[in-house]
Amino acid sequence: MKPKAIVVRTAGTNCDYETAHAFEISGAQVDLVHINELKRREKHLFNYQILVLPGGFTYGDDISAGKILANEFKFRLGDDVQTFIEDGKLVLGICNGFQVLVKAGYLPNLGGQREQEATLSYNDSDRFEDRWVYLKETSRGKCIFTQGQKRIIYLPVAHAEGKFVPRDEAVLRELWRNKQIVLQYVTEKGQPCGYPGNPNGSVDAVAGICDSTGRIFGLMPHPERHSHPTQHPRWTREGLKEPDGLSIFRNAVRFATSL
Repeated sequence: MKPKAIVVRTAGTNCDYETAHAFEISGAQVDLVHINELKRREKHLFNYQILVLPGGFTYGDDISAGKILANEFKFRLGDDVQTFIEDGKLVLGICNGFQVLVKAGYLPNLGGQREQEATLSYNDSDRFEDRWVYLKETSRGKCIFTQGQKRIIYLPVAHAEGKFVPRDEAVLRELWRNKQIVLQYVTEKGQPCGYPGNPNGSVDAVAGICDSTGRIFGLMPHPERHSHPTQHPRWTREGLKEPDGLSIFRNAVRFATSL
């Protein structure tokens, strides 16, 4: 049986179809579900093995990016999400979804209390950044979604509030110690970089983190936008055969198949 992924959308979500497609071509059965269907109990998380929060601008980012949807997950669906996580299942948040997971306290969740220990703030450039970036995997295989991934991958970003800022130095140190920093913005050669390679000014160039189990993963870049070779801006010149973003979805499906 194919593992089942639920891609949750609400007002302002705009990457749900691309994300669902990436999971489908990776071997999952996917349902696009509005958050209200979960709140009204018309759909249930226990029917799925992968919970996905795609990119977009949920509720127009009116309070702050992802905050309203974060509150819905934390206060309206908290028990269901907690059971889902305790059952050993997977959670993926992309861009706005990453913002939601951080502001709801599901990432990085160092203290186990679902408190907010970091945020995604306004880009240092003070503008929306839409570009391709190089990323290095730094969790050494801890994160389920990036296991076996190439050392350097190339993905697009598109956000105005993508600057990762930990609550304090203690949180940052713990993230490094636990290998929970999964992706960093780097140069093509994998070296540290500033703007525009680090498009938002993230502390320590953090582009994605996971929880202590490696099963909850959030990232600002969009792997679903590089799920086909032809989406790469230089695919003909470089003769690209394998899209860099697809491994994230394949790893999730492979793991979920055993649940």
